[in-house]
Amino acid sequence: MSEASADAGQGERSKASNEASNEASNEASNKGMADEQPVEVRETAPATPMQAAPTQEDATGASVSSATAADVASPDTTDVTATEAATDVAPAVAAQGTQTAPDATAAPTDAPPLQTAQSAQPAQPAQPALAGQHEPGARPGGHSARGAQASADDGYRGPSAPQVPVPVWKRRLFIDRPADLAAFVTEACEATALAIDAEFTTNYRRGPNDPPHRLTLLQFAFDNDYRASYVVDALRLYDLSPLQELLGRAATLKLFHGIGADTQVLATRGLVARGTLDLEAVSRSLFGSHESGLQAMAQRAFGVRLDKSLQRADWSRRPLTAAMVAYAARDAEITFALADWLTANYPAQVARYVVPADEAPPAIAASWVAASLERGRAYPIEDAVEDAGLTDDVAAQTVALRQALGAVQRPPQRARLMRYISDLALTDLAPDLRPALTAPTAEERAGAARALGRLRDRAAEPLLRPLLDDPVPDVRQAATLALDNLKSDTPPRLPYRRALGRAQDAHPASDGANLANTISGSPATETPPNGERPAPGGPRRATPTRPPTTAPRMWTTGPADDEPPADDWRAALRARFAPTTEPASDDDQS
Repeated sequence: MSEASADAGQGERSKASNEASNEASNEASNKGMADEQPVEVRETAPATPMQAAPTQEDATGASVSSATAADVASPDTTDVTATEAATDVAPAVAAQGTQTAPDATAAPTDAPPLQTAQSAQPAQPAQPALAGQHEPGARPGGHSARGAQASADDGYRGPSAPQVPVPVWKRRLFIDRPADLAAFVTEACEATALAIDAEFTTNYRRGPNDPPHRLTLLQFAFDNDYRASYVVDALRLYDLSPLQELLGRAATLKLFHGIGADTQVLATRGLVARGTLDLEAVSRSLFGSHESGLQAMAQRAFGVRLDKSLQRADWSRRPLTAAMVAYAARDAEITFALADWLTANYPAQVARYVVPADEAPPAIAASWVAASLERGRAYPIEDAVEDAGLTDDVAAQTVALRQALGAVQRPPQRARLMRYISDLALTDLAPDLRPALTAPTAEERAGAARALGRLRDRAAEPLLRPLLDDPVPDVRQAATLALDNLKSDTPPRLPYRRALGRAQDAHPASDGANLANTISGSPATETPPNGERPAPGGPRRATPTRPPTTAPRMWTTGPADDEPPADDWRAALRARFAPTTEPASDDDQS
């Protein structure tokens, strides 16, 4: 045998050995996969109108029912990711003989593995956060959602209710036809609680009267024995008015997690929810603002980690992938389950944030206070006071806010009123704020502490010191800042307009000189005679400034007082541009 033949024979044996090794490895891998219980996938049956919709091709190429794009069994998991949601539809796609392409919007491949009740593989430990990433439930520069376990100094220090298993919804139904929407409304009208979540995109190209955001999806989950959750396509369904019957039903409590943005984007489609509960506000009052997000609360209540890889996805793209539909539905499901956990363990706190459908607005006597409360940051309290003509009437402001503080019962509104009192420097209302330092809600305790510190109420110092050991970090931070303010010798900061009025009264003929020093409390300095420069190290000369004006500035294209009339335009041009010796006019030449 030649050397070349020997080398060829050795190469063939090596190749055969590698093929045998690969085949054994594949058999072992397939055997390991066969040991795990596959996720059950329910075929779409034409039993109801919602399940008989025609099919369409999604971005992955899979044939998915337009009414049941995510009509899959939810796995009983401890780690929930968008990748796992995508794997739910894989057996169904394989059964239909449709090839799928990798999805560019799915979660990264290093997501936590799927854990089922029959899985023999132990749960993988959480990977440490990489540079530029944050722990689940933590904000950039904020605190971790793990509370006292992650940060004993900055996180929540109090006790927490025990965790419970996260419920599992059997199917997720996607609705994009009017008939399916009507059938859903009929079924959901029997619910006692309805979890609502919305997905929307920024409306970059819009007219002057168009809303800044565009509603793309609405997700719902309610008490139907976890049979199904629902995702409504708000782009393909132009008419969402059938949902108003459901949202306006007084017997159904609408559950939101962060009600502000969702209700605003619902209003752009003419939908108004009556009878609501904001779970984010409840969580913030219990555990602090850094641990009130849905991801942090899911970790606290159920021990699950919600995957947020699709949080910044383009929800206006169509068709949606099955992973995106499952991701959207999961938020509504967790919101509904979280409401049950909070109600079972913190019923009194939940009751304080329920807004009944038939609740009358608080009886606030001053309309300017009610208007500022209703419009929030869009209408600051100083603007409301000025519009009411009460800028310098401190007594009227005190009476109005004292009455409002007694009429309002909702913790968020009471905390805002406390901010108004400190913004207006109403020191006479400090005794009215001290009882709020022992309020049952952290929102009120923190708001009262901040207000009393800004008002320099030194009589509240014995009540502020116990708040340094409050379990909620927001209250501890507010108490620390308040005690620091009490150490200062400066008086409370006056509102700008009232301080400006006092400065002008004190210096009526100064023409703006020393005005800034008067407002800031700095000692005024006199101008040296004859314009002499002050000696080095002596008092500095105040620079005169133009006094601010509250009158609106009027802009016009008309002629100025020193200009000729508009009809004598030739004379005006000559006056500006003609030489000393004027040539003959145009009339003379003609």
